[in-house]
Amino acid sequence: MATTTMNAPKSEYSASSIETLEGLEAVRKRPGMYIGGTGSAGLMHLVWELIDNAVDEAAAGFANKVFVTFHRDGSVEVSDNGRGIPVDKHPKRKVSALEVVLTELHAGGKFGGGAYSSSGGLHGVGASVVNALSVKLRAEVDRQGSTWALDFDERVPGHFTGSKFTKSHELKKTAKTKKTGSRIRFWPDTDIFDPEATIEWDEVVRRVKLACFLVPGLKITLEDKRTGSKKAPVDFISRGGLKDLVNDLVGEKTPVTDVISLSGIDTFEEKVPVNGKMQLVERECTVDIAMRWVEGFDSNIVTFVNTIPTGEGGTHLSGFEKSLNRAVNDVLLKDMRKLAKLAKNNKHKAQKDDVQEGLLAVVKVTFPEPQFRGQTKQELGTPGVEKIVYDVVKAGMVDWFNGVGSKKTHVNGIRDKIATAIINRVSTKQALDNKRKLSNLGSTGMPGKLADCRKNGPNAELLIVEGDSAAGPAKQGRDAEYMAVLPLRGKVVNAGKATLKQVLDNTEAQALFTAIGGGSGKDFDISQTRYGRIIILCDADVDGSHIRCLVLTLLYKYMRPLIEAGHVYAAQPPLFSAKVSGETYRAFSEEHRDEITAELTKGNRKAESIKWQRFKGLGEMNVDELEHAALNPATRILRRLTIDDAEKERKRAETMFEVLMGADVSVRRDYIIANSDEFDAAALDV
Repeated sequence: MATTTMNAPKSEYSASSIETLEGLEAVRKRPGMYIGGTGSAGLMHLVWELIDNAVDEAAAGFANKVFVTFHRDGSVEVSDNGRGIPVDKHPKRKVSALEVVLTELHAGGKFGGGAYSSSGGLHGVGASVVNALSVKLRAEVDRQGSTWALDFDERVPGHFTGSKFTKSHELKKTAKTKKTGSRIRFWPDTDIFDPEATIEWDEVVRRVKLACFLVPGLKITLEDKRTGSKKAPVDFISRGGLKDLVNDLVGEKTPVTDVISLSGIDTFEEKVPVNGKMQLVERECTVDIAMRWVEGFDSNIVTFVNTIPTGEGGTHLSGFEKSLNRAVNDVLLKDMRKLAKLAKNNKHKAQKDDVQEGLLAVVKVTFPEPQFRGQTKQELGTPGVEKIVYDVVKAGMVDWFNGVGSKKTHVNGIRDKIATAIINRVSTKQALDNKRKLSNLGSTGMPGKLADCRKNGPNAELLIVEGDSAAGPAKQGRDAEYMAVLPLRGKVVNAGKATLKQVLDNTEAQALFTAIGGGSGKDFDISQTRYGRIIILCDADVDGSHIRCLVLTLLYKYMRPLIEAGHVYAAQPPLFSAKVSGETYRAFSEEHRDEITAELTKGNRKAESIKWQRFKGLGEMNVDELEHAALNPATRILRRLTIDDAEKERKRAETMFEVLMGADVSVRRDYIIANSDEFDAAALDV
């Protein structure tokens, strides 16, 4: 019998090959496992860890003030007036408990219910992970009548005296005090994080506001001392808790119901390791929910476990959604005449999207030692919580639908809203089926106005342009082998405000869906798309910006995987062009034009001799200009559009729709007056 051997590099595999990572080195080796990544989100996760610890002190009733400071040198400081981290010797480690907390993973006062009955930071890696990913950290604790200090230089404990560092495990008494609390200041290790990673003020504000809503009476102060910042210190405090949070989510939207508050307490059992053996323990879980329906279609359900936002939901969200659907179908919509026709074909039942249309809700569960899926605590995995939330919501909503604690007009309003959503969904699906069979397509099965390329696939591009004036030069200047051109001749529907039926009835939206392929909405399949890049070619003016906003909002709502995969781009056409000494210069703003002019006039050339041509639109560019600015991969500038871009454009489209086309004339008048300075009267064709 013949044998074969594989040619492979010789290497010894023995006990010495097994690598162990001691202490905090595991975090530095694989930071993504602990903070989710090394970008901005990962850097900000360090801030969350310290804020969560301080908020836990407040939630446990031991603190009512938290201060978060962003310093000029890039460091971040979080302090509270809680009990202070213990400073006495740890019985097993023979160093201070403060050092243990800052240097050992899975060390803290949150394992076993002694110091905290419930908390957000339950893995015991929060403060130590911050230390692991910092070049320097300073901890100060007010406790036992004194202020105690311990510094870390590259994770080594000791003390700084000026720039000199001395290694030591001993805490230093720096002052006497009657106060209690903790202060942690850290300097992130820039070698670990991406160069562009930043701590975003708006995201910190959002997270801090949520914490204050979760712990009524807690005051959090933010202060930004970073270079270039002109922000004054900001205080956040809430007295109404989850009800205040729901009203904050409502904003300017028109309510359909009052705020509905639900709460309950129950127990569940789970097996956990105790002294090395699995034992059945009983947990008490408190459920607090506030919710409100508003006019419109967008929903927002925010979930929390103890004081931690769970952005990816989990078992508590599952229990809430299943129970709400059940209560709506069993009680609210039972025998409703408006749905009688649909009932004949068994299409009258509300689905999750029907029930959640316009729903703003906050779901919070509080219990010891929750199980999270993943170190970053974005999704709750504790199974027993689902049934408790389900029972609380089912009982509470059945009562509310039956008039207990509710107004009849509000119950009728939400009943009609959900029924209308069901009817629209069913009719939209039918319309979609019919739409696919319509004959408003060309002989190729594509929109008649599409100038397709010869080869579709990952290397193909779809150029979306404004009208026929821009389509002409684009068709002439493109490489027809892999570039297709689709002109938008009418108004693109505002997908941020429109129903699915209105979107499907819009000619431009349907042409876009058909040309790209892959379907739309939940049925969208990116693997079936006909182009690897979608490029929006719009003018560099207000109208062009608005059209790009509408197109991007449409893609965001109905073809979101395209944006997530990085397949959507915006061309960056210049606003100005000038030819000097045979060389063409292009400027993308008035400031850019002035910079180029200043550079060209450093010698004897006068600014007046440079004749800048202002492009009013892509349609006014000749073929060569358009080819250079937007079509030739070697010379064009494309900007890849992200989910953040799409979200901003969606909000902008929604705002401008309300301002320019809403019923409130005074808002529109104020907007026109406020922006009158930007109006160019010479641009009017009168």
